[in-house]
Amino acid sequence: MAGLIPQNFIDDLLARVDIVDVIDARTTLKKTGKNYSGLCPFHNEKTPSFSVEPDKQFYYCFGCGAGGNAIGFVMNYENLDFPEAIENIAAQMGIDVPREESSVSQQTREKNQTLYDILEQCVRFYQSQLRRHPDRTHAVDYLKSRGLSGEIARDFALGYAPPGWNNLLDALGKDESSKKALLNAGMLIENPDNKQHPLYDRFRDRIIYPIRDNRGRVIAFGGRVMGDDKPKYLNSPETPVFHKGEELYGLYEARKNMRKLERILIVEGYMDVIALAQNDIHYCVATLGTATSTSHLRRLFKLVPEVVFCFDGDKAGREAAWRALEQVLPLMEDGRTARFLFLPEGEDPDSQVRRIGNSEFVRNLSEATQLAEFFFESLGKKVDMNSLEGRASLGKMSLPLIQKIPSGIYHQLILDQLGSITGVDPQTLGNMEKSLEKTADRGAARGATREASRDDGRGMGSTPPPALESVPVSNQPPGRKKQSGRSACMRAVNLILLKPDIVNELDEAGEIAELVSPDSDLLLEVIALAKKHPSSSTPELLGRIYATPLGSQLTQLLNREQITPAEGVTQEFNEIITHLLDSQRRRKSHHGWLEEARQKVHSRQNRLNQEQNPPGES
Repeated sequence: MAGLIPQNFIDDLLARVDIVDVIDARTTLKKTGKNYSGLCPFHNEKTPSFSVEPDKQFYYCFGCGAGGNAIGFVMNYENLDFPEAIENIAAQMGIDVPREESSVSQQTREKNQTLYDILEQCVRFYQSQLRRHPDRTHAVDYLKSRGLSGEIARDFALGYAPPGWNNLLDALGKDESSKKALLNAGMLIENPDNKQHPLYDRFRDRIIYPIRDNRGRVIAFGGRVMGDDKPKYLNSPETPVFHKGEELYGLYEARKNMRKLERILIVEGYMDVIALAQNDIHYCVATLGTATSTSHLRRLFKLVPEVVFCFDGDKAGREAAWRALEQVLPLMEDGRTARFLFLPEGEDPDSQVRRIGNSEFVRNLSEATQLAEFFFESLGKKVDMNSLEGRASLGKMSLPLIQKIPSGIYHQLILDQLGSITGVDPQTLGNMEKSLEKTADRGAARGATREASRDDGRGMGSTPPPALESVPVSNQPPGRKKQSGRSACMRAVNLILLKPDIVNELDEAGEIAELVSPDSDLLLEVIALAKKHPSSSTPELLGRIYATPLGSQLTQLLNREQITPAEGVTQEFNEIITHLLDSQRRRKSHHGWLEEARQKVHSRQNRLNQEQNPPGES
């Protein structure tokens, strides 16, 4: 694992690079006075609203709210992570990126690099076997029967593992260190009990699919049989460089092929990804033998606003789709879309796209079932919607799931739709939802109380801490419009961006440094930067934040409606900070009360034991 990039190098890089050169190399800019303008590369527009300020080394789009410095622009434009964007700019300037590493991290990086190197050799070996091995006709015919061209096989670096136990071992395992690297990379299997083959190839007589990480490095392989043998698919095992629950096949190729991805289609198999790419649909990924997880989806939503799940239309497919829906609900922030494409029985994406063609398949994607439609359709099938009892059951099943959706417009629209279906007005449903949340909080508090007193099964008579639900969501004065859909920390960040000097009185090393709330990491980062650069303007501060790993959380933050008058910024900021610190103190007090309760339980139990067994009695 690479070490951290020193902050002084990042500062120096930003000082040396000209943001105009960085952006003009990727999109056309025109000088307008002291600034430059052009069409925004991040949204479709006909009239230029994209501005670059060379004096401040900052860009901002007045249409979509995108903004930042040179590093932030490259991150957005090239779909790169923060360190990758720095490496991209540094490479264009002919500068090497230094790394701060401990001896342990350096050793880990060197070991991992050994694995990357041997896996790259494996790719070349399997590709050569597809071209030259005497039995290659079998593999070539199979790929042709699936409609694949030589070009698409090259783009995905497809290969062939011929029959036999030692093909890869004999080719690459020339010495003990090479054999150890192949074993650690998951390419060999060790069986000491087999004297004839104590080490042998993992992949034999299979089509080979290299799996790449987001930097294009080969980290593992998938192998598919060409007949009816089992298992049909075989993946590399977990290794130091491959964690299958986090990776997505085809994501690197999709990002490489399309500069700006608009949607991602999640399919089930390698061949589906490749067949769709063969038909000019280059935005497909597949999980690696696991169900789509929240981790997968969180990664995809950083790249695109829309995710489409593709499943068979049978019962098993719809059950899998429901599990995917449960994973995506907590990530459905405003502006994100999730759809479900159900295929006819007996078809997969590969067979369907070959049957109906690109245009029809893309049209089906655009008309795929919306999340809300699938949500209510699935739950509605479980009840009698013609009866009051059935509609009440639908509401009871729906509300806990709707609670998982982040607060915002989409959350409210789902609640409104439930109201339309059940005949209950949305305000009543909203109150019921809040009641469920309070019940859950009280249940958690009671659980903590039971834990403290479970030694003797009796409560202590102590006064419990204030219920968590009694903490107000906001301390805004009456009459001020509530800013819903954002955490208290994000509201505070927004206010700092409007007026950076409001942080001057804060002690960032004091109590506020212990905050544990949604988005508190970002708030502390922004406070530190604002205090370090007290004279920063809003664009300058936004640019500095955008260059940090947390900067992606600020996308379009300034584009949202500002409802706090300029003269009220300081007051509201102080109220939010006071609320956050009060909540922190309540939590600390609650933990202290639990510890006191536990001590009382043990003390009482000891006293009871002594009363039952006085000293001197046997």
